[in-house]
Amino acid sequence: MKMIGTELLDDRRADPRAVTNELRDIARLNALFGGTRAVIGALMPLFRSAGRRETLKDSLTVAGGGMPRWTLLDVGAGSGDIALAVTAAAARHGIALTPICLEVIPAAAQLARGNGVAVVLGDGGALPFAPKSVDIVIVSQVLHHLPRAVAMRWIAGCDRMARRAVVLADLRRSRLAMAGVWLAAHALRMNATTRHDAVVSLRRGYTRVELNAMLREAGVPAIARYRPGFRIVATWEPCAPSTRS
Repeated sequence: MKMIGTELLDDRRADPRAVTNELRDIARLNALFGGTRAVIGALMPLFRSAGRRETLKDSLTVAGGGMPRWTLLDVGAGSGDIALAVTAAAARHGIALTPICLEVIPAAAQLARGNGVAVVLGDGGALPFAPKSVDIVIVSQVLHHLPRAVAMRWIAGCDRMARRAVVLADLRRSRLAMAGVWLAAHALRMNATTRHDAVVSLRRGYTRVELNAMLREAGVPAIARYRPGFRIVATWEPCAPSTRS
């Protein structure tokens, strides 16, 4: 299927200054209109459950503190804003989360690194980590940049890598949301590229039926759900290595 429209972040060689400006705008939109909350909300049951336990059998602990230490991989992390917000939410539940951002766009990697997040340059289609080597994997607002077949490979790859949870968060396609985000970006004095790309992103967004079909074909046990702010989220506990061919 042909991709709808074009966006600045589709191009790995896009102008670094333009990439930085757009990612800062996206971080503002995430904070204001539900992108950040969608990911944190999906992980809250896991954080609350872990926070109620004094120890977790297979966790590393912070020396002297007894605090579970987990790792988080944010695939296509942009500025690292969501990874940092998730890390703060985990800390409120007694979990020391170490965030790692995976980025294929050098300017995005530089921005995330400048925001204090460890960054690995790499592609979500060829994840440079061993199976079951990361506790939590999140992919937020990235799948709509990919052809369907590639997106499904990303989904399966995240399932193979994660130990505790995978969160896929993206945009729900909606004409109302397209109009709303254009007006909001204009009111917030975001640049013309951001306004254009925000609308294209929503045109590329998913319905529950579409994302559920992709999840099934990727072989993961998840159901997509709508969330406020025209978001769509799927989260699941990854399959054990022995159950995947």
